Amino acid sequence: MEGNKASCFFRRTWLLWVSGYFTLLTVGMTWPLAAHMQTKMVGQLGDNIYFVWMIAWIKKALFELHVNPFNIWFLNYPEGWNMAYTEITPAQLALAMPFSFAGGPMFAYNAAMMASFILSGLFMFLWVRRLTGNSTAALVAGTLYAFLPFRFAHFLIGHLNLSGTQWFPLFFWGFFEILGVTAAAEEKKITWKYAVLAGLGLGLIGLTSQYYLYMTVLITGLIFLAYGFFINRKVWKRAAIWKRMGVMAVVSFPLIFLAVLPYLQLSQAGGLPDRSLSLVRPYSASPTDFLLPSTDHFLWGKWVGDHFNRQMWVEGTLYIGAVTLVLTMIAWFKRKALGKRSLLTLLLAGAGFSILLAMGTDLHWNGQPVEIPAPAFLAEKLGREQIPLLLPGYFLFKYFPFYAKLRALMRFGVFALIFFTASAGMGAAWLLEKTRASRKNWLAIGLLLMVFMDFYPGTYREFTQVLPRPVDLWLAQQPGEGAVIQFPFVKGEDQEHTYFTLFHGKPYVGGFFNAFPPPQYQKIKPVMENFPDLASVSLLKALGVEYILVDMASYPNLDTLRRECDTLGLVLVGQYGDQLVFQPED
Repeated sequence: MEGNKASCFFRRTWLLWVSGYFTLLTVGMTWPLAAHMQTKMVGQLGDNIYFVWMIAWIKKALFELHVNPFNIWFLNYPEGWNMAYTEITPAQLALAMPFSFAGGPMFAYNAAMMASFILSGLFMFLWVRRLTGNSTAALVAGTLYAFLPFRFAHFLIGHLNLSGTQWFPLFFWGFFEILGVTAAAEEKKITWKYAVLAGLGLGLIGLTSQYYLYMTVLITGLIFLAYGFFINRKVWKRAAIWKRMGVMAVVSFPLIFLAVLPYLQLSQAGGLPDRSLSLVRPYSASPTDFLLPSTDHFLWGKWVGDHFNRQMWVEGTLYIGAVTLVLTMIAWFKRKALGKRSLLTLLLAGAGFSILLAMGTDLHWNGQPVEIPAPAFLAEKLGREQIPLLLPGYFLFKYFPFYAKLRALMRFGVFALIFFTASAGMGAAWLLEKTRASRKNWLAIGLLLMVFMDFYPGTYREFTQVLPRPVDLWLAQQPGEGAVIQFPFVKGEDQEHTYFTLFHGKPYVGGFFNAFPPPQYQKIKPVMENFPDLASVSLLKALGVEYILVDMASYPNLDTLRRECDTLGLVLVGQYGDQLVFQPED
């Protein structure tokens, strides 16, 4: 009797148990982050501090100043800066905001990062549970997905936007249900709720990353074409599917419109130019990227780093996983027994499209472009003896709308990881079903331990705490709204200097501009790089700069610098920490 009550209780609260499992595992896999949530970030200083600033700024803009947070007048001063020059990630910011009220922006950033692990695992679990009816197999798939090395790489570098992988299972769950290649189709009970689910998932993807939105639409379109031409040609005439597609579009449109509008406005103003091919080519994945364990793996990561080119390790960490590959092969060979022939075909086709597009514009191997001898007539015309092996991505880059605005084409690889993980869940389900009841628990534990061995990065030892500099505290005490500039000017676009504006509260000529530098910054940069000289000082006065910060470590001859500044009419106010502060003479 007691056993029945316990079993009934578990069935009613299974979602809480699964959520608790992913929460505990997230704490363990990211340890000891949980002990430093309010003060430090994992890894070195990078994009992480920019997202901490963004959380603090959005909160202040919305709840204190009641202004549009996208138009930031105090960066790139006096022109101002549109946040759409980089990714805004509203969905991830919304996830962080409640934690910001509870413990500040650093705590909110860390909490949102950890929540992305938990939700990614949970939503993949729900999708695979729907596909297989097997909770244990779903738990394996959720664990594989939540703790992908891809996720750890972007977690370590601080990409809050790209860590938002939790919405993909929801979208593809709904999308494949719409096509009618899942269990729901076999039951003849396809309902409108899956169209709504797909629409919400797509909208949330759009509110997380413009990279992810564009890539999702493109990959989904290719899967749909493959389905219509090679699996079910009747799909083009099936009104029910088109109606559900319409519902998906209607549900997703408001969210996508909100996500895309700032970028469309900026693009129309010429603020988002196409990338150059020379900038994009290095961000091409190699086939080895999908097979090599991460360089931060606790056992063999160092060996991988020592023996393979991992200069682009963050974007190139696309390891599928040994457990995932074995379970996927089981699913493929047993696709008939699983009753998922069409679904598995589409999943693996989608993975193939993703890998091909992630490989960029031309073939690379181990981080280096693969080139072949050019025919004599072509070599003479091109002026070179070697030519690259072009891939479909090259032609998309040249001719497909908006494709040339992407830089890191490697990011297409995340879709291969999604599709392989879902396929692996089905392979795990078949394996568990063919195992004796007395051994199923041991098999499940064994699979989870193998996932841990395959993906675990080890205990994190490097943390970063960013405190205000003495000069920031001094600036905060100065009256008025005098503008600040940092020299050498190249430091003006470092993320931490944007973060420091939270403390000193003054307008700042720089900002985080490494993606698409705004017009004013591009115009003044060549002049400011020659500071101190007459042209740069004249421009400082024209911009209304009041506080000129000079990083002492960047200028080997400080006496010469002081004399030049004095000659040019810049008065040394004082030294605060490692910064000299000058002001223009009245």
